[in-house]
Amino acid sequence: MSRSDPTAEGEPPPLATALRRRLRLLASGVAVGAPAGPVAVGVLIATGRRLPDAVAAGFALGTLALGFGVLGWSGSILAGPGIAAARDHLAVGSDWTETGSRRAMTRIVGVGVGVMTTTSLLETLA
Repeated sequence: MSRSDPTAEGEPPPLATALRRRLRLLASGVAVGAPAGPVAVGVLIATGRRLPDAVAAGFALGTLALGFGVLGWSGSILAGPGIAAARDHLAVGSDWTETGSRRAMTRIVGVGVGVMTTTSLLETLA
């Protein structure tokens, strides 16, 4: 079994490959969250808020997504084996996996980071 073949049975992928996959996953969330920040600020301004208040509220929404993602990610790790065992025991036809849940939460973290970053830039530019 070759070390360069991450699909080889029983061998984990090399560190660089694993890190690249995880950063790509996080970046996909940031790519969604980055334009969502200015959109949220624009919507808040359209509803009558002043720019500093809209930026603060947009940043708060980003921190909410970040916090939810981190909490969900850690909950997936802690409760994942128990949820998987209950799913198997109850014979529920579900595609839920701990890995899939962690991936989803990582994307939510990325969205929060993207929103927080762009709203911070808006505050700096304004």
